[in-house]
Amino acid sequence: MNNRRILFWSITVAMGGFLFGFDTAVISGAEQSIQAVWQLDVFQHGLTVSIALIGTVLGALFGGYPSDKIGRKNTLFWIGVLYLVSAAGSALATDWYTFLFFRFIGGLGVGASSVAAPMYISEIAPAKNRGKMVAMFQFNVVFGILVAFLSNYLLQDIGSNAWRWMLGVEALPALAFVGLVLLVPESPRWLVAKRGAIEEARTVLNLIDPSTAESELAAIIESKNKQERRHTADKLFSKQHSFPVLLAVLFAVFNQVSGINAIIYYAPRIFEMTGLGKDAALLSSAGVGLVNLIFTLVGLNLIDRVGRRTLMLIGSFGLILTLSLVSWAFYTESFNGILVPLCLFGYIAFFAFSQGAVIWVFISEIFPNSVRASGQALGSFTHWFMAAVIAFAFPYIAATLGGGNTFLIFAGMMVLQLLFVWKIMPETKGISLEEIGDKVEAQPAVESLLTKTH
Repeated sequence: MNNRRILFWSITVAMGGFLFGFDTAVISGAEQSIQAVWQLDVFQHGLTVSIALIGTVLGALFGGYPSDKIGRKNTLFWIGVLYLVSAAGSALATDWYTFLFFRFIGGLGVGASSVAAPMYISEIAPAKNRGKMVAMFQFNVVFGILVAFLSNYLLQDIGSNAWRWMLGVEALPALAFVGLVLLVPESPRWLVAKRGAIEEARTVLNLIDPSTAESELAAIIESKNKQERRHTADKLFSKQHSFPVLLAVLFAVFNQVSGINAIIYYAPRIFEMTGLGKDAALLSSAGVGLVNLIFTLVGLNLIDRVGRRTLMLIGSFGLILTLSLVSWAFYTESFNGILVPLCLFGYIAFFAFSQGAVIWVFISEIFPNSVRASGQALGSFTHWFMAAVIAFAFPYIAATLGGGNTFLIFAGMMVLQLLFVWKIMPETKGISLEEIGDKVEAQPAVESLLTKTH
């Protein structure tokens, strides 16, 4: 097996995750300056923060289409172009409407990236370390978030246009991604399932591992034939695919109702609510990014050892505990000391090695080759739709209900997640994509709500 080659391809494609994370978090350091520059009211401010997420929702919804039609590789190239245009345009915007447009363009790239990148890596990675390979995408997401927080902190004092530099520096990694993605091959599973290009797929599989290329190719072809015999090859919302659809939607919903993006987008503001000064709030936000990175790395190293489901069980308990403590702190106004920052750091740690590390791996695994792009798009769309709703509503909800009620709601959602993981979520570690497809599709969606599926 050519591990070095697979690693290079995976790291290159996972750079889309870095841009994803940077683009997502960079607004946290710029949003208050942007609000002041264009004198935005509460509604306009919420739209400014969430406009990229609206683009992300659409990018995720339609990201499966180009992934199927022009291939995973070409889709990734155009995603890089979107990031590049967005970074330059947002930094140079002369009015609010132009700014919204370019942030929206970046959101399209984020959404499509969350479809194409994890899917590509899952389709080229060996089963035994597929979790780690795909989780590199999430590692790069949180690395991008950390770099965005640190970049915002370092650039905050360079003048009235600091926010433009915060947004514009993303153009450099975007340009590198556009160039490097040209060096990766097309997904062999896409070549077989969507083009019938068996010889091209054989060539790629031989580059990955000549000793298993033929058996892998035979399994991919048999999976395609099986789906065609069932007459469900390209129909995501058929009865045959109902259970993986259920898994993807519920997993994505729980990812967002944990409150993760509300905390990332509004981290400086949340810390200021607890009495920290602006500088300390920005620095604490960078601490959030560092904890996120460290514990995503922990999850990346455990996901193929202990499995996806075990990480999710541990993470669910931790999220319930930390969110409940933050809620209690707001209720009792216990802001003296470091209780809230420590709890939020703990929250990020539990999220990072569970939901953070698992989501893109799990969703990219549970659909058969014929509908993986549309299934990944469904999961990503659900994820980003919920993220847009929560990011848009969070300032209003926090102001209306208060921090205590807001974080208590997030904690309650994690109780439901725990029940989902315990009763419904199957384990997928160490199994080929074709075997996972057979295993998951054998589970009736309604019955699975009542019994364990592992």
